[in-house]
Amino acid sequence: MSDPLTPELWPFRDDALLVRFARVASPQASGAVQAFTAALADVLPKGVVETAPALASVLIRFEPDTGVAKVIHTAVQSLLQSRDWAAAPSPKASRIWHIPACFAGEYAPQLAEVANLAGLTPVKAVKEVLETDIRVLAIGFAPGQPYLGLLPERWGFPRQEALTPKVPAGALVAAVRQLVLFANESPTGWRQIGQTAFRPFQPEAEVSFPLRAGDAVRFHAVSPSEFDALRQGDPMGGARVESAS
Repeated sequence: MSDPLTPELWPFRDDALLVRFARVASPQASGAVQAFTAALADVLPKGVVETAPALASVLIRFEPDTGVAKVIHTAVQSLLQSRDWAAAPSPKASRIWHIPACFAGEYAPQLAEVANLAGLTPVKAVKEVLETDIRVLAIGFAPGQPYLGLLPERWGFPRQEALTPKVPAGALVAAVRQLVLFANESPTGWRQIGQTAFRPFQPEAEVSFPLRAGDAVRFHAVSPSEFDALRQGDPMGGARVESAS
């Protein structure tokens, strides 16, 4: 059972507000974040620069003007108090991403370890990833990099105590009921269970961050040879997006 939500509104510097629903991520907190973020679009006045949802909170940045800050604070506080966000339904995803991923051989070096931690066989662990309703919970740590989840509770194992010195761009890693799709080569304490050829950060494109918080994601397993073919130049790596409406 999730801990009860304790919504809080905090000023953040002189140009932002932080709405925090919980101190740890949970399906309930993520649902509240998604519902609240969707509702914000209807109440925020001009002057908002960015609305950035995280795993259990939402950051609202605005132009550093006293009058604007007061109006935004009032609007956000009124919305926060307007309903029980713990009971608010998560908004339906407007977009569904289909992303090929390889869960075999050198592209999934810690899949067996992760499956053991989750009490599953490697085949069943992959099946669970493919069949879980996964959402983009937040974008962060590196440009365009998505935190995805939440997986079933048995995937709640912690990160490694020691860092893996390097995982490649496109690495799909798991811990604390989440998946992260790495935008760049990086050290990490998360365990790599697969790899995609999709680049979540494409600075040369008109839209540098293809994924948005709230998007649904479906991974589709491909063989190593199919994956190698997808790596040949296309930054989408075979990924496609469709409207969910």
